[in-house]
Amino acid sequence: MRAERLAPIRRRYPAVKATAQLDEVLRDPQVDLVAIATPVDSHRALAMRAIAAKHVLVEKPLTRSIGDALALRDAARRAGVTIFVDHTFVFTPAVRKMAEVVAAPDFGRPLYYDSVRVNLGLFQQDVSVVWDLAPHDLAILHHVTSGRVPARVSCTGVAHFSALEDIAYLTMLYDDDFVPHVHVNWLAPVKVRQVLLGGARKMLVYNDNDPVEKIRIYDKGVSLQGDDPAATPLLMEYRIGDMTAPVLPTTEALKLEVEHIAACVLDGATPLCGIEAGIGVIATLEAAQRSLERGGTAIEVVIPA
Repeated sequence: MRAERLAPIRRRYPAVKATAQLDEVLRDPQVDLVAIATPVDSHRALAMRAIAAKHVLVEKPLTRSIGDALALRDAARRAGVTIFVDHTFVFTPAVRKMAEVVAAPDFGRPLYYDSVRVNLGLFQQDVSVVWDLAPHDLAILHHVTSGRVPARVSCTGVAHFSALEDIAYLTMLYDDDFVPHVHVNWLAPVKVRQVLLGGARKMLVYNDNDPVEKIRIYDKGVSLQGDDPAATPLLMEYRIGDMTAPVLPTTEALKLEVEHIAACVLDGATPLCGIEAGIGVIATLEAAQRSLERGGTAIEVVIPA
């Protein structure tokens, strides 16, 4: 704990209690939820202490391992409290619209997800670029696919300036041949936050850096003519339709997240990013880490019962 950081908080928010002692927070009957925003290696221990008395919000990534995530889940169940995971991107109006579009019948079966999430820095001291940036896309995928996790993941990456990888590429495969690919990078000259999501009937582009048209939906697709997919040559038909850019609310994602968490704590609403979402992301990250250490070998994503 760094007590010297309390002074500016007290000056800016004089009505807010400030303390460097976690036990003081846990004993306070006016506190319903504890938010943990500390290095990932401390998440399990701090969350375990908090779970005994409070609901808990843990920043991403939830834990360093799937074993730690499952231990938190079991402890929260015994204590009768809820764990929330800070997957803030899931609460952005753009990602909410993405999930709505993908769920509509006219989008068709999801085929691929291509994400580029790059910028120059910020280098983290405790996690690689995989554990720092990829959780955003894994949380989005978990939300858009209604809680599914990939069957396998392969990951390659390089550490140029420290022992932690600063560039990495993740490729995942789901049981129905849905293929997400995620590029994360701390060494890019520009900041890019873009996702291409292709369906059997429509396609979508999500550009988080676009201030006006973050989501563009394209009525474009490909279909095979005839009944024999092995026929040579293949007879492909290309459909080129309209592009639409839906108007999105400008509400800040963090505001929506806080309101949602409050509704869950006060009214018993179901968490959008609860412990199961966190476990799905950590299971995928852990498999990606093992793949990274084995030169990109595909690793099965397993969530123990």
